[in-house]
Amino acid sequence: QVQLVESGGDSVQAGGSLRLSCAASGVTTSNYCMGWFRHVPGTEREGVASIDANGSTTYADSVKGRFAISQDNGRNTLYLQLNSLKPDDTAMYYCATQRSPGTYYKIGGLGTWFGYWGQGTQVTVFS
Repeated sequence: QVQLVESGGDSVQAGGSLRLSCAASGVTTSNYCMGWFRHVPGTEREGVASIDANGSTTYADSVKGRFAISQDNGRNTLYLQLNSLKPDDTAMYYCATQRSPGTYYKIGGLGTWFGYWGQGTQVTVFS
């Protein structure tokens, strides 16, 4: 059974940084494309960053240059480093693993099916 558990969300002042973690079990993250997403109530869930099995990364234009996705294969954990945070970055952040069938997302122009989701971790950025 695949389980993804996010952590690291917090309230932070604009300009600050956070590191989100996504601990995975039941799936070897390095074998699949993994992604970070965010959701604000009343809007559609947005793909933020992805990393594929070769370590190639993609980012949404809105976070490019500020966020960095990485993974620790030994710990089977995915990370998202958030720098230069803005109030617009306020959202619930989720990690997900590639799965077909699933939901199709394009992140930075690269489309992938994602199907297993964590419960999310809240990031709030205040000015």
